[in-house]
Amino acid sequence: MLAETHAVLGLLEGGFGHLKVLVVGDLMLDRYILGEVDRISPEAPVPVLRHAQHFERAGGAANVAMNLVGLGCQAVLAGFWGEDKDKDELAALVEAAGIDAVGVVTTRLPTISKTRIVGRQQQLLRLDIESKEAPSAEDRQRLRERVEGLVRKVHAVVLSDYAKGALSAELCAAVIAAAKVAGIPVLADPKTPDFGKYAGATMVCPNLSELAMATGVGTDELEALLVAGEVEREKHGLKYLTVTMSEKGIRVLWEGGVYHSPARAREVFDVSGAGDTVIATLAAGMAGGLKIETAVDVANLAAGIVVGKMGTVAIAQHELVAALTPSSGIRGGEKVLDSERLAKRVAEWRSAGETIVFTNGCFDLLHVGHVTLLEECRRFGSKLVLGLNSDASVQRLKGPTRPVVGENERARVMAALAAVDAVVVFDEDTPIEVIRAVKPDVLVKGGDYSVETVVGHEDVIAAGGRVEIVPTVEGFSTTNLVSRMKQ
Repeated sequence: MLAETHAVLGLLEGGFGHLKVLVVGDLMLDRYILGEVDRISPEAPVPVLRHAQHFERAGGAANVAMNLVGLGCQAVLAGFWGEDKDKDELAALVEAAGIDAVGVVTTRLPTISKTRIVGRQQQLLRLDIESKEAPSAEDRQRLRERVEGLVRKVHAVVLSDYAKGALSAELCAAVIAAAKVAGIPVLADPKTPDFGKYAGATMVCPNLSELAMATGVGTDELEALLVAGEVEREKHGLKYLTVTMSEKGIRVLWEGGVYHSPARAREVFDVSGAGDTVIATLAAGMAGGLKIETAVDVANLAAGIVVGKMGTVAIAQHELVAALTPSSGIRGGEKVLDSERLAKRVAEWRSAGETIVFTNGCFDLLHVGHVTLLEECRRFGSKLVLGLNSDASVQRLKGPTRPVVGENERARVMAALAAVDAVVVFDEDTPIEVIRAVKPDVLVKGGDYSVETVVGHEDVIAAGGRVEIVPTVEGFSTTNLVSRMKQ
């Protein structure tokens, strides 16, 4: 579990929506052509791909922006693209994601594109379209003017450098200077061996190979390489140097400090775009006020998710929330939600393919009957939402001497149970409004009910769900416990 799980979930479930991040760098279109290979060409000793499907994704700096949107942030994009068909396809992807491309300058150079030809999940060939010619002085000036105007309107800046010509040393220096005036962080993903290009940035985030090129120390000398990295950090006035190390995790260095986030064990399918996910998540986390250690842990978790997918794929909020809220790991306090956060979390769980179960009750003085009910509920799905009557609601239903335990304490106790994934307190006599908001796949009630007498059964069944009745455990009730205590 993360040290700041509550803060991270708060950002993922609404907080990131207030943050705007500017991404400046090399824009690309990633195209994938997939098919089957079962013979060699008679014309030349090359495999013949039988086309099955193709798709396009936003790549490079545009993929960083896609990841920011996936986290819930507002993303603003700046860089270059051409006046061609690839630009039209990339612009359509960017627009559909809600990314503001106000900082993008159209040039006479072609839009950078990478076409990957894949047979049976094995990349056979990559075709790159780009120009070795640098953008004109006029285009570079237009980009600089747009970027300097945008820095004042955002909460963080990412320099996504693929060494394709968008990020000159002069532009990097101008952005970093403007960000310092604005008091916002600048994070750079480098593709140049000279980190002096990013001097004064808040963070530079190389992988091991990039750090090796910058320091001259081989990747097989890990500790010596990291020591050399610390020298680079201090030399160029960087607050943080964050090194991504594949299966070894992520190491972040700062003056007088170091933190290592170990890799999460996952099957690696495609590492394309993982660095974009890391830098985007770090930028969002820092803009959101997370501690550097927490931001690195979240970035590590996000990267572990995207490498398990085919192609350049951005992280999504629901994937991180699902990873951060396992029933056996999340602390009880993180499960007690208001109605707004509950709706978001349920939506995220449902997007991740979870089956949502709902039950409700007063749960005043927890006993074995309650525990049995909740354990039975979990048999019907993968996430259990518990609706809890408020103190006022319990008093109306049970009388002025109840509840024995207040709603805050009852909620916290119920949330501590492994079977429960979320607790929401409702003030009405019945949970009908909560049920309509949650739209559970399975509605469960304990006791001598029939399906027709369970509150909310009509809504659940109409939506394609079902109702389950769990018998009570004889001899156990809160009323009996209160009576015995009085005796």
